[in-house]
Amino acid sequence: MGFELAWYDWVGLLGTATILFGFFMLQAGRLHGTGLVYQLLNLLGAGGVLVSLAGKFNLSVFVLEGIWMLISVYGIARTLRSRRRPSPQQG
Repeated sequence: MGFELAWYDWVGLLGTATILFGFFMLQAGRLHGTGLVYQLLNLLGAGGVLVSLAGKFNLSVFVLEGIWMLISVYGIARTLRSRRRPSPQQG
């Protein structure tokens, strides 16, 4: 009996690895929680986990990752808005 993974399982594993990598880099001080890279890693990772639900749906994971993605989009928008705003020193 072999152990085979479908394409969506691989996408889900890659998504999980992406989220964990971002979290590790945050804890290691290599990324900032409000940084664009960290938010993108979270968004892409959560999206990968959501894709994996094509094989076997799980409502709890769907809710968790869906909200995770919404929060990531909020963080990305907030980061991009703060970059466009002139700093108080510039006038």
